Amino acid sequence: KYMADLGLSKLPATLGEYLAQVVTATLESQKKNGCVALKFEAAYLRSLSFDKVELPAASEVYAKNVNGGEPSHEKYKLLQDLIFHHIAGEAGRLGMAIHIHSFPGAGNYFIVNDCDPLLLEPVFNDPTLRNTKFVLIHGGGTYYQHTSAMLWKPNVYADISLLTRLWSPHQISIVLRDWLSQFPEKVLFGTDAFNNGPGFGWELNAWIASNTAREALTITLSEMVKDHEISLDRAKEIATMVMRTNASKLYNLELK
Repeated sequence: KYMADLGLSKLPATLGEYLAQVVTATLESQKKNGCVALKFEAAYLRSLSFDKVELPAASEVYAKNVNGGEPSHEKYKLLQDLIFHHIAGEAGRLGMAIHIHSFPGAGNYFIVNDCDPLLLEPVFNDPTLRNTKFVLIHGGGTYYQHTSAMLWKPNVYADISLLTRLWSPHQISIVLRDWLSQFPEKVLFGTDAFNNGPGFGWELNAWIASNTAREALTITLSEMVKDHEISLDRAKEIATMVMRTNASKLYNLELK
């Protein structure tokens, strides 16, 4: 589909040409058409451990298989990891955030360890990706404390989407208490609302998630006020940040 959109009938001969003619060209087109972020669903399919790979090593894998064939898992990972870094770097250049799924589950044999946010630390620390902003989508789920550790990175954020559909307000408030006591400017509201089938469309999902998020925020911020950690005015300010203005700043949405 991406190649057809670009008017290409076959894959370029070299990896360098593929990165320029397909990957970068697609990202620039998406940015032009209003894209604010790119989501990786990698954890459903592979580990979030992305190594820094040199172009010659990945180019060899590409050249050997561009016209057919199937590389070994180890060889294919070289190609995947290099393309991931290229996309992340280009996203930073173009002003788009990178979203990364980080929630255990989806399938009985989902490899939970592969979605641990700590696996992404080398990516977050990469000097070539300092201009790229990363959002840990679904906040790492049960790895939320690992997400908390990653929020120390200047370019890392977390959202509470999916948590707001699957967890109770009290469960989410425990997560928020940890994050908001340290990084209130880095926490984003989200719903992960989509159509689950007849009688449970995206509208109902969004309603449930929105109400759950507000209740969880109320619990968290009320406790912080009660414990004299913040003032009531600051609590109201943080609530607005989480539900609205943090995302506005991250994605340049110009929301009040």
